[in-house]
Amino acid sequence: MKTVGVTQRVTVIPEYGERRDCLDQAWTKFLAACGLLPVLLPNVMETALALCEWAGVVGLVLTGGNDLAEYGGDAPERDAVEHALLTWAERRGLPALGVCRGMQVIQQHFAIGLRRVEGHVAKRQVIQIDGEPREVNSYHRFAAFDSHPPLEVWAVAADGAIEAVRHPARPITGIMWHPERSAPFSPADVLLFRRFFTVD
Repeated sequence: MKTVGVTQRVTVIPEYGERRDCLDQAWTKFLAACGLLPVLLPNVMETALALCEWAGVVGLVLTGGNDLAEYGGDAPERDAVEHALLTWAERRGLPALGVCRGMQVIQQHFAIGLRRVEGHVAKRQVIQIDGEPREVNSYHRFAAFDSHPPLEVWAVAADGAIEAVRHPARPITGIMWHPERSAPFSPADVLLFRRFFTVD
């Protein structure tokens, strides 16, 4: 199995005065179905970068959860870590795939703004992926409706919200749906991850 670095959400526990890193167990199951072994990355920049080097990860998965701090999110340390990881991967030519918030990190990295959307939380919707309809889940409160180079748009929702982006020259892509939350896992999503991370 190929090893990928996987970012985690920050959960704030006021009664204990704790900021916890956590990941849905579904991610481990989904990545295993894709032939990938996750290395869970903490929201501590120096440790996350050192762990990627030590583990010899072949790429990154930027997961969902936590709105970006610029839009009212409560995990600025996560924003900083994920931008540093994305820069780290770019410099090494390693693939980075963002899911939901992870795609928003990629968009923010390339100076693409977001705005609040309605009707995109906990629902199924039909989107156009490379011009073909597909039903996916949706769990986000913010989205972009415009893009610019170098990112290309390859999936959109009926209301015009951008549902997937990719970089034409670097192995960077983002999707707004959550493949780990589908039961059973979508063969199309498994194939997407296997191809993106070149799993044989």
